[in-house]
Amino acid sequence: MTAPDPLLVFDRGVLRQRRERAAHGWDRQAFLKREIAARLAERLADVRRRFPLALDLGCHGDEMAEALGPSSPVDRLIRADLGLGFARRAQGPAVVTDEEALPFAAKSFDLVLSAMDLHWVNDLPGTLIQIGRILKPDGLFLGAMLGGATLWQLRQALGAAESEIEGGLSPRVSPFADLRDAAGLLQRAGFAMPVADGETIDVEYADALSLMRELGAMGEANLVLERRRGLARRATLLRAAEIYTERFSRPSGRIAASFEVLFLHGWSPDASQPKPLKPGAAKHRLADALGGIEHSTGEKAGRN
Repeated sequence: MTAPDPLLVFDRGVLRQRRERAAHGWDRQAFLKREIAARLAERLADVRRRFPLALDLGCHGDEMAEALGPSSPVDRLIRADLGLGFARRAQGPAVVTDEEALPFAAKSFDLVLSAMDLHWVNDLPGTLIQIGRILKPDGLFLGAMLGGATLWQLRQALGAAESEIEGGLSPRVSPFADLRDAAGLLQRAGFAMPVADGETIDVEYADALSLMRELGAMGEANLVLERRRGLARRATLLRAAEIYTERFSRPSGRIAASFEVLFLHGWSPDASQPKPLKPGAAKHRLADALGGIEHSTGEKAGRN
Protein backbone atom coordinates (compact mmCIF):
# COMPACT_ATOMS: atom_id res chain seq x y z
CA MET A 1 0.00 0.00 0.00
CA THR A 2 1.39 3.40 -1.00
CA ALA A 3 1.97 5.78 1.88
CA PRO A 4 -0.02 9.03 1.65
CA ASP A 5 1.85 12.12 0.49
CA PRO A 6 2.30 14.32 3.60
CA LEU A 7 1.96 17.45 1.44
CA LEU A 8 -1.50 16.45 0.19
CA VAL A 9 -3.80 17.76 2.91
CA PHE A 10 -6.65 19.09 0.78
CA ASP A 11 -8.66 17.39 -1.99
CA ARG A 12 -8.22 19.96 -4.74
CA GLY A 13 -10.25 17.94 -7.24
CA VAL A 14 -13.26 18.37 -4.98
CA LEU A 15 -12.30 22.02 -4.49
CA ARG A 16 -12.50 22.65 -8.24
CA GLN A 17 -15.95 21.03 -8.38
CA ARG A 18 -17.19 23.09 -5.46
CA ARG A 19 -15.82 26.31 -6.93
CA GLU A 20 -17.75 25.64 -10.13
CA ARG A 21 -21.00 25.12 -8.17
CA ALA A 22 -20.37 28.17 -5.99
CA ALA A 23 -19.86 30.41 -9.04
CA HIS A 24 -23.50 30.03 -10.14
CA GLY A 25 -25.03 31.68 -7.07
CA TRP A 26 -21.96 33.55 -5.88
CA ASP A 27 -23.53 36.98 -5.41
CA ARG A 28 -25.56 35.63 -2.46
CA GLN A 29 -22.43 34.26 -0.74
CA ALA A 30 -19.81 36.87 -1.61
CA PHE A 31 -20.03 39.00 1.55
CA LEU A 32 -16.91 37.54 3.23
CA LYS A 33 -14.83 37.76 0.05
CA ARG A 34 -15.94 41.39 -0.43
CA GLU A 35 -14.93 42.28 3.12
CA ILE A 36 -11.51 40.62 2.84
CA ALA A 37 -10.87 42.18 -0.59
CA ALA A 38 -11.77 45.61 0.79
CA ARG A 39 -9.30 45.24 3.66
CA LEU A 40 -6.59 44.09 1.27
CA ALA A 41 -7.26 47.09 -0.98
CA GLU A 42 -6.85 49.39 2.04
CA ARG A 43 -3.40 47.94 2.65
CA LEU A 44 -2.45 48.44 -0.98
CA ALA A 45 -3.55 52.08 -0.76
CA ASP A 46 -0.80 52.62 1.83
CA VAL A 47 1.82 51.75 -0.80
CA ARG A 48 2.57 54.93 -2.73
CA ARG A 49 3.28 53.37 -6.09
CA ARG A 50 1.63 52.52 -9.38
CA PHE A 51 1.65 48.96 -10.69
CA PRO A 52 1.53 48.62 -14.50
CA LEU A 53 0.56 44.93 -14.46
CA ALA A 54 -1.00 42.97 -11.58
CA LEU A 55 -2.41 39.48 -11.02
CA ASP A 56 -5.51 38.73 -8.95
CA LEU A 57 -4.94 35.13 -7.88
CA GLY A 58 -8.25 33.53 -6.94
CA CYS A 59 -10.51 36.21 -8.36
CA HIS A 60 -13.90 34.63 -7.48
CA GLY A 61 -16.55 37.16 -8.56
CA ASP A 62 -14.12 40.01 -9.32
CA GLU A 63 -14.38 41.44 -5.78
CA MET A 64 -10.73 42.48 -5.73
CA ALA A 65 -11.14 44.61 -8.86
CA GLU A 66 -14.27 46.20 -7.36
CA ALA A 67 -12.44 46.94 -4.10
CA LEU A 68 -9.60 48.68 -5.96
CA GLY A 69 -12.17 51.02 -7.48
CA PRO A 70 -11.69 53.90 -9.92
CA SER A 71 -8.63 55.23 -8.08
CA SER A 72 -6.83 51.90 -8.39
CA PRO A 73 -3.02 52.09 -8.52
CA VAL A 74 -3.12 49.16 -10.97
CA ASP A 75 -3.05 49.95 -14.69
CA ARG A 76 -3.93 46.44 -15.90
CA LEU A 77 -5.32 43.57 -13.82
CA ILE A 78 -5.20 39.93 -14.92
CA ARG A 79 -7.61 37.63 -13.11
CA ALA A 80 -6.94 33.95 -12.39
CA ASP A 81 -9.09 31.32 -10.72
CA LEU A 82 -9.26 27.55 -10.31
CA GLY A 83 -12.90 27.60 -11.43
CA LEU A 84 -13.97 28.30 -15.01
CA GLY A 85 -17.26 29.71 -13.74
CA PHE A 86 -15.45 32.37 -11.72
CA ALA A 87 -13.05 33.23 -14.56
CA ARG A 88 -16.07 33.82 -16.80
CA ARG A 89 -17.48 36.32 -14.29
CA ALA A 90 -14.42 38.56 -14.55
CA GLN A 91 -14.87 42.01 -16.07
CA GLY A 92 -11.39 41.87 -17.60
CA PRO A 93 -8.81 39.39 -18.93
CA ALA A 94 -8.92 36.11 -16.98
CA VAL A 95 -7.35 32.66 -17.05
CA VAL A 96 -8.22 29.35 -15.42
CA THR A 97 -5.23 28.10 -13.48
CA ASP A 98 -4.18 26.04 -10.48
CA GLU A 99 -2.49 28.02 -7.70
CA GLU A 100 -0.11 25.09 -7.20
CA ALA A 101 1.16 25.25 -10.81
CA LEU A 102 1.20 28.88 -11.97
CA PRO A 103 1.64 29.09 -15.77
CA PHE A 104 3.05 32.63 -15.94
CA ALA A 105 6.54 33.55 -17.10
CA ALA A 106 9.17 34.67 -14.63
CA LYS A 107 9.24 38.38 -13.78
CA SER A 108 5.87 39.05 -15.41
CA PHE A 109 3.99 41.07 -12.78
CA ASP A 110 4.59 44.19 -10.74
CA LEU A 111 2.00 43.10 -8.16
CA VAL A 112 0.29 39.87 -7.14
CA LEU A 113 -2.88 40.08 -5.05
CA SER A 114 -4.71 37.12 -3.53
CA ALA A 115 -7.79 37.42 -1.35
CA MET A 116 -9.35 34.39 0.39
CA ASP A 117 -7.75 31.79 -1.84
CA LEU A 118 -4.39 30.43 -0.65
CA HIS A 119 -5.75 28.63 2.44
CA TRP A 120 -6.67 25.68 0.18
CA VAL A 121 -3.13 25.23 -1.21
CA ASN A 122 -1.38 22.02 -0.15
CA ASP A 123 2.20 23.28 -0.58
CA LEU A 124 1.91 26.89 0.55
CA PRO A 125 5.70 27.51 0.64
CA GLY A 126 5.95 26.17 -2.91
CA THR A 127 3.14 28.40 -4.13
CA LEU A 128 4.72 31.43 -2.46
CA ILE A 129 8.00 30.61 -4.22
CA GLN A 130 6.13 30.52 -7.54
CA ILE A 131 4.53 33.90 -6.76
CA GLY A 132 7.97 35.32 -6.04
CA ARG A 133 9.22 33.90 -9.34
CA ILE A 134 6.54 35.63 -11.44
CA LEU A 135 7.10 38.99 -9.73
CA LYS A 136 9.46 41.52 -11.25
CA PRO A 137 12.36 42.70 -9.05
CA ASP A 138 10.94 44.97 -6.33
CA GLY A 139 7.45 43.65 -7.13
CA LEU A 140 4.90 43.35 -4.34
CA PHE A 141 2.86 40.41 -3.07
CA LEU A 142 -0.20 41.17 -0.94
CA GLY A 143 -2.29 38.23 0.19
CA ALA A 144 -5.14 37.55 2.59
CA MET A 145 -5.97 33.98 3.57
CA LEU A 146 -8.05 32.30 6.24
CA GLY A 147 -6.00 31.38 9.31
CA GLY A 148 -5.93 28.55 11.82
CA ALA A 149 -8.39 30.13 14.28
CA THR A 150 -11.11 30.29 11.62
CA LEU A 151 -14.40 28.67 12.74
CA TRP A 152 -12.97 27.53 16.06
CA GLN A 153 -16.49 27.54 17.50
CA LEU A 154 -17.74 25.13 14.83
CA ARG A 155 -14.72 22.89 15.29
CA GLN A 156 -15.41 22.71 19.01
CA ALA A 157 -19.12 22.00 18.61
CA LEU A 158 -18.64 19.32 15.94
CA GLY A 159 -15.90 17.64 17.97
CA ALA A 160 -18.04 17.50 21.09
CA ALA A 161 -21.07 16.17 19.20
CA GLU A 162 -19.10 13.54 17.31
CA SER A 163 -17.40 12.28 20.47
CA GLU A 164 -20.73 12.08 22.24
CA ILE A 165 -22.73 10.34 19.50
CA GLU A 166 -20.22 8.49 17.32
CA GLY A 167 -17.53 7.78 19.88
CA GLY A 168 -14.68 9.26 17.88
CA LEU A 169 -13.36 12.23 15.96
CA SER A 170 -12.67 12.95 12.30
CA PRO A 171 -11.41 16.20 10.74
CA ARG A 172 -14.64 18.10 10.06
CA VAL A 173 -13.14 21.59 9.74
CA SER A 174 -10.09 22.12 7.54
CA PRO A 175 -6.76 23.10 9.18
CA PHE A 176 -5.17 26.36 8.04
CA ALA A 177 -1.87 28.14 8.65
CA ASP A 178 -1.19 30.00 11.91
CA LEU A 179 -0.21 33.66 12.14
CA ARG A 180 3.05 32.82 13.92
CA ASP A 181 4.15 30.84 10.84
CA ALA A 182 3.02 33.29 8.15
CA ALA A 183 5.97 35.74 8.08
CA GLY A 184 8.38 32.81 8.28
CA LEU A 185 6.75 31.26 5.21
CA LEU A 186 7.28 34.49 3.28
CA GLN A 187 10.91 34.61 4.34
CA ARG A 188 11.46 30.97 3.39
CA ALA A 189 9.97 31.73 -0.03
CA GLY A 190 12.61 34.44 -0.57
CA PHE A 191 10.54 37.59 -0.05
CA ALA A 192 12.24 40.71 1.25
CA MET A 193 10.82 42.70 4.17
CA PRO A 194 8.12 40.10 4.94
CA VAL A 195 5.27 41.18 7.20
CA ALA A 196 2.25 39.24 8.44
CA ASP A 197 -0.64 40.34 10.62
CA GLY A 198 -4.05 39.00 11.45
CA GLU A 199 -7.60 40.24 11.94
CA THR A 200 -10.77 38.49 13.02
CA ILE A 201 -14.08 38.95 11.22
CA ASP A 202 -17.07 37.90 13.32
CA VAL A 203 -20.27 36.99 11.48
CA GLU A 204 -23.67 36.15 12.95
CA TYR A 205 -25.89 33.34 11.71
CA ALA A 206 -29.33 32.14 12.72
CA ASP A 207 -27.86 28.82 13.86
CA ALA A 208 -25.03 26.39 13.19
CA LEU A 209 -26.91 24.58 10.43
CA SER A 210 -27.30 27.89 8.58
CA LEU A 211 -23.56 28.44 8.95
CA MET A 212 -22.75 25.00 7.55
CA ARG A 213 -25.11 25.51 4.60
CA GLU A 214 -23.47 28.88 3.90
CA LEU A 215 -19.99 27.32 3.94
CA GLY A 216 -21.13 24.70 1.45
CA ALA A 217 -22.63 27.32 -0.86
CA MET A 218 -19.38 29.33 -0.72
CA GLY A 219 -17.33 26.25 -1.64
CA GLU A 220 -15.57 26.54 1.74
CA ALA A 221 -16.68 23.29 3.37
CA ASN A 222 -14.22 20.68 4.66
CA LEU A 223 -11.70 19.47 2.05
CA VAL A 224 -9.33 17.42 4.20
CA LEU A 225 -8.36 14.26 2.30
CA GLU A 226 -8.68 12.12 5.44
CA ARG A 227 -12.12 13.46 6.30
CA ARG A 228 -14.84 10.89 6.96
CA ARG A 229 -16.50 10.13 3.62
CA GLY A 230 -20.24 10.39 3.16
CA LEU A 231 -22.74 12.60 4.91
CA ALA A 232 -22.41 13.18 8.61
CA ARG A 233 -25.07 11.56 10.73
CA ARG A 234 -28.11 13.77 11.06
CA ALA A 235 -28.10 13.23 14.82
CA THR A 236 -24.48 14.41 15.02
CA LEU A 237 -25.18 17.59 13.08
CA LEU A 238 -28.28 18.37 15.12
CA ARG A 239 -26.40 17.81 18.37
CA ALA A 240 -23.55 20.00 17.11
CA ALA A 241 -26.07 22.75 16.40
CA GLU A 242 -27.41 22.45 19.94
CA ILE A 243 -23.92 22.61 21.47
CA TYR A 244 -23.05 25.58 19.27
CA THR A 245 -26.12 27.48 20.47
CA GLU A 246 -25.45 26.59 24.11
CA ARG A 247 -21.85 27.80 24.00
CA PHE A 248 -21.72 30.58 21.44
CA SER A 249 -25.11 32.26 21.14
CA ARG A 250 -25.31 36.06 21.18
CA PRO A 251 -27.85 38.16 23.15
CA SER A 252 -29.74 38.44 19.85
CA GLY A 253 -30.29 34.68 19.90
CA ARG A 254 -28.06 34.21 16.86
CA ILE A 255 -24.71 32.44 16.91
CA ALA A 256 -21.25 33.93 16.27
CA ALA A 257 -18.75 32.52 13.77
CA SER A 258 -15.17 33.81 13.67
CA PHE A 259 -13.02 33.99 10.55
CA GLU A 260 -9.34 34.70 11.19
CA VAL A 261 -7.72 36.46 8.23
CA LEU A 262 -3.94 36.46 7.78
CA PHE A 263 -2.55 39.34 5.73
CA LEU A 264 0.78 38.64 4.00
CA HIS A 265 3.06 41.38 2.63
CA GLY A 266 6.38 40.79 0.92
CA TRP A 267 8.60 42.22 -1.82
CA SER A 268 10.54 40.51 -4.55
CA PRO A 269 14.23 41.15 -3.75
CA ASP A 270 15.96 43.99 -5.55
CA ALA A 271 19.28 45.79 -5.08
CA SER A 272 17.49 49.12 -4.60
CA GLN A 273 15.73 47.97 -1.43
CA PRO A 274 16.98 49.09 2.01
CA LYS A 275 19.14 46.53 3.79
CA PRO A 276 20.03 46.20 7.48
CA LEU A 277 23.49 47.39 8.47
CA LYS A 278 26.14 44.85 9.24
CA PRO A 279 27.10 44.53 12.92
CA GLY A 280 29.51 47.33 13.86
CA ALA A 281 28.71 49.43 10.80
CA ALA A 282 26.71 52.09 12.66
CA LYS A 283 28.19 55.60 12.42
CA HIS A 284 26.57 56.96 15.59
CA ARG A 285 26.36 55.53 19.09
CA LEU A 286 22.95 54.56 20.48
CA ALA A 287 23.93 56.10 23.82
CA ASP A 288 24.42 59.49 22.14
CA ALA A 289 21.00 59.30 20.49
CA LEU A 290 19.33 58.40 23.80
CA GLY A 291 21.30 60.92 25.84
CA GLY A 292 22.71 58.21 28.10
CA ILE A 293 26.12 56.90 29.15
CA GLU A 294 27.66 53.96 27.32
CA HIS A 295 29.31 51.26 29.46
CA SER A 296 31.80 48.84 28.02
CA THR A 297 31.27 45.09 28.29
CA GLY A 298 31.80 43.93 31.83
CA GLU A 299 31.49 47.41 33.34
CA LYS A 300 28.46 47.68 35.61
CA ALA A 301 26.47 50.87 35.95
CA GLY A 302 26.70 52.62 39.33
CA ARG A 303 30.16 51.23 40.19
CA ASN A 304 33.35 53.34 40.45
